[in-house]
Parts: sequence; C-alpha cells; structure tokens
Amino acid sequence: MGKLNDLSITIGKDNKAEIIFDSLFPNFFEISYTKPNEYIQKYWNAYALHPERNNNLNGKIFEYILATLCIREGILPIYMSAKVAFVPNVIYDLMFYTSERGPICWSVKTSLRERYKQADLESIALKYVHRKALSYLITLEENEAKSVKAKIKSGDVIGLDNLIVATSEEFNELIIELKGYEFSEPPTVKVIESNQIITKEKVSNII
Repeated sequence: MGKLNDLSITIGKDNKAEIIFDSLFPNFFEISYTKPNEYIQKYWNAYALHPERNNNLNGKIFEYILATLCIREGILPIYMSAKVAFVPNVIYDLMFYTSERGPICWSVKTSLRERYKQADLESIALKYVHRKALSYLITLEENEAKSVKAKIKSGDVIGLDNLIVATSEEFNELIIELKGYEFSEPPTVKVIESNQIITKEKVSNII
C-alpha cells in the first residue's frame, strides 16, 4: 500500500493513478521546493514523461499533487471527494473548513473547455447554503484561464471567487492566504434546533 492510501487520499488498492503517482518520486515529503508552484511543476513535469498518462489519469494525478502539497504546507484537514450537507448531488474535489469562512472549495480541472460552468454551478450551490464560503477553480490550462478569469470579473461567472493556474505566482499567493485561516473539522449539523420542543412524553405527562 502506498502513502496516499495510508493518508486516505486514495481508497482501496490497485488504484492505477496511485501506483503511477508513487512511481514518480520515492517520497513526496522529501521533495525540495521553495514555492508551492514549484512543487506542482516538478510533479507534473515528471508525470508528463510517464508512458501511461491519459486524460482519465490526468485529473486524479493533479488532485493527488494538490493534496500532497497541502499536506506539505500544513493546510489540514483536507476533505477529498467531499459532500456537503444540504447541497445535493455534488461531490467537491478538495475541500477545507475554516472558522472564518466555513467551507473553502477547490474544483480541480487539468483543462477547462466548458467544465468551468459545472464548477460555477457547484460553487453557487455551496454558497446558497454557506454564504461566506470561498470557491476556487484550480487548473493547469493557462490559455483558457484568461477568458474564464475575464468572465468572473465581468460577473458572467458568479459562483467562483477565482480561477488560478497551479503553476503561477498567483497560486503561491493563494496558499499564503489560505494559511492565514484557522482550519478545523466542520461542526456536526443539527437539522432542527429549538428551545421549545413539544414531545409525546410532555403531552402524556399533562393529560
């Protein structure tokens, strides 16, 4: 079993993406880098040379690179393939919970095309429940990123707070910003709370 499995970044065994990730470097804890985007670039460059790389694996490997970077940077806990209470039918790629903003979500796409629209809808759904939540689309696609960034700025994309290329200086700034938050486990949700609860017991006691 690889480290990713021990950390719950992956579940189950014989996960091809995990096997490839583990083959790129002996130990992700020992990779030297001065800025977060260097770590991303190092891993992605190594993966780019892998003979078995394909579109199905690209997204998973990118997620693992981002998750292991967050571990290295001490941004924990991380929730992967996360569901959020009262947000039906959405699974968020990477999610963090902060005392200041509530959920912070990373939607992870190696390439964009029309996929940013799905990320935007998922962000709107999250913010409908958690008004202060932050939502970022993290990508490796520099060319397409510009047009989506313009859409966020103009208000055509309303759910996403920003789109960030993981190999850019802006990604380093995001990591610094995130480290300023207080991370915790999300609170247990009580679906209904009241100080005035009329129970069968109370009714039977006065009849």
